[in-house]
Amino acid sequence: MTAGRYDVSGLVEAQYEPGSRGRVLRNRLGITSKRLMDETEAREQKRALHEILTIYTADHRFKSADIQRMHKIWLGGIYEWGGHYRQVNLSKGAFPFAAAGRIPDLMDNFEKGPLRQFTPCLFATQPEVVHALAVVHTELVLIHPFREGNGRVARMLAIVLAAQAGLPPLDFSHLQGRKKLEYFRAVQWGMDYDYAPMEEIFTCVIERTLTRRRQS
Repeated sequence: MTAGRYDVSGLVEAQYEPGSRGRVLRNRLGITSKRLMDETEAREQKRALHEILTIYTADHRFKSADIQRMHKIWLGGIYEWGGHYRQVNLSKGAFPFAAAGRIPDLMDNFEKGPLRQFTPCLFATQPEVVHALAVVHTELVLIHPFREGNGRVARMLAIVLAAQAGLPPLDFSHLQGRKKLEYFRAVQWGMDYDYAPMEEIFTCVIERTLTRRRQS
C-alpha cells in the first residue's frame, strides 16, 4: 500500500471546510488549519480512549455497533458523520478499500466472524493474543468503514482488546518511517488472509509496550 492522499468522490463527506484550501474536511468547529485539526483530533482521541476503556469490560464481545460507537465518541463532536459508515469510496495510492455500498454487509460479516471469534480477547498465551489482534485489526482496516480515522479506531480497538488480555495500553508510537511502510504492507497481505506480517507488527508493539512499562 503506498502512501498518499485519499481519493474521494461524492456527497457531504467529500466536502472540505471553506477557507482550508482543500486540506481540512468540513467540520462542526469551523477549523481551517490542518495543524489545528490534527491537534484537535489527537486531543479528542486521548479523551475518547479513556472513556472507551471505562465502557467495555474484560468479558465484552464486540459488535459492529460498538465500532461505530467508538468512532462517534471520538469524532462525533468534530464531524457530523462521526460514528456513521462512509458513503464515499476511498483509496490510498493505488490500493482501493472496500466500496462504500458494501460496508454494512462487510461489517456484519466482521461481527459474525473475527469479532465473534476473537472477542472478548481472553486467550491464554501471547501468540494467541497476537493472532487475535492481528486478524481483527487487519480486517477492520481493510473494510475502512469510516470517512476518516479508520486506522486510529482500529488501534483503539486493539488497545481495548489487549486490556481484556491483561496487557497495558499498547504503544504504537514507533510505527513511523520504515515501520509505517511495513505496517501498510502487513495490511495489504491481509487481502490474502495472510496475517503473519501483522502478527510480527503486534509482537513488536507488545514487546515494546512491556519494555517501556518495566522501565517506567
